[in-house]
Amino acid sequence: MEKIAKKCVHHGVCEHYYYSDKRGRLKTKCCKCNTIAVQKRRDKLKELAVAHLGGKCIECGYCKSIAALEFHHKDPNEKDFGISAKGHTRSWERVKVELDKCVLLCANCHREVHAGERLPTW
Repeated sequence: MEKIAKKCVHHGVCEHYYYSDKRGRLKTKCCKCNTIAVQKRRDKLKELAVAHLGGKCIECGYCKSIAALEFHHKDPNEKDFGISAKGHTRSWERVKVELDKCVLLCANCHREVHAGERLPTW
């Protein structure tokens, strides 16, 4: 559907898109507010995922910045999806199932594992 310009209480006049609510009624939603809500959800899922896998790199113990922690599939053949692939937001239950196939690595250890410079200890 097309987007329209409409007033948002947070952003003033900006783009809104149409959607149907649970009763099938056509409504509009602010594009900027929606982007912020999706980013908050993704950030929350990452926090939950990092905590689920112990909160630190399984190789070196790094835990300073959540942004530097990544999910590594132990067996690439069992991978159904990348935890943060294409920015999709999935249910926590689906994410947990996929996380159980992963270990938590810091960015440096993750790169070393993929480059064959570090042999996994798990």
